[in-house]
Amino acid sequence: MSTLVIIPTYNERENIASIVGRVRAATPDVEVLVVDDDSPDGTGEIADALAADDTNVHVLHRAGKNGLGAAYRDAMRWALDAGYTRIVEMDADGSHQPEQLPRLLAALRPDGGADATGTGADVVLGSRWVPGGGVENWPAHRQLLSRGGSTYSRLALGISARDVTGGYRAFTADALNRIHFADVDSQGYCFQIDMLRRAYDAGLSVAEVPITFVEREHGASKMTGGIVAEAMLRVTGWGITGLPTRFRRRAPAQAESIGQPVER
Repeated sequence: MSTLVIIPTYNERENIASIVGRVRAATPDVEVLVVDDDSPDGTGEIADALAADDTNVHVLHRAGKNGLGAAYRDAMRWALDAGYTRIVEMDADGSHQPEQLPRLLAALRPDGGADATGTGADVVLGSRWVPGGGVENWPAHRQLLSRGGSTYSRLALGISARDVTGGYRAFTADALNRIHFADVDSQGYCFQIDMLRRAYDAGLSVAEVPITFVEREHGASKMTGGIVAEAMLRVTGWGITGLPTRFRRRAPAQAESIGQPVER
């Protein structure tokens, strides 16, 4: 079964070679797609050099900076067209540790979703907020923002996953098709919430595994107040319009933590 790790980049020249190398070392059978939004600092050229040296590294160049959601949609379409059966989201800045990727893949359905009786989940979240998970080098206000955003989204959308906003995730190809990812027009912080709520609405199985999120050492975060505001406004709207779907949702919640049940 073929697995692709998608790494979106914009001005990540200090990080991209390291993160790609760590992915290839931690999971030698996994391939990498760097999605660069025409970074002015030369990230795309570095990615091209990595791809020239390793046939399991690929690069998708986009015309300009058009948001994280758009980058992931283009990359997911590329992955499905190429026939990959398992697709992973990962940040370029090292906050998502490639050495923990085997945990996510072990919890994901190995068949890519083709066998409805297979074991494993359709969607796996690398979670900071389940037992065994955590963050390093984050100030208190960042932790409060992340925990608060996840809690508000859980309550508003009626889902049981603990880490609703995290971006370290793995999907089967079947899951992406059933989510209708091409219709997700959210960006940034909100893209992850939108994808997850669609997974629940589609009746997919969702699991969480603990990860340790490490604050970046190089470069600047792309998080802005506008991204957070967009997320909260959209979540509120989805919470209101999605009430009928929540009531129809089957009783057993779809998310569970590996080795630890999530509260229903």
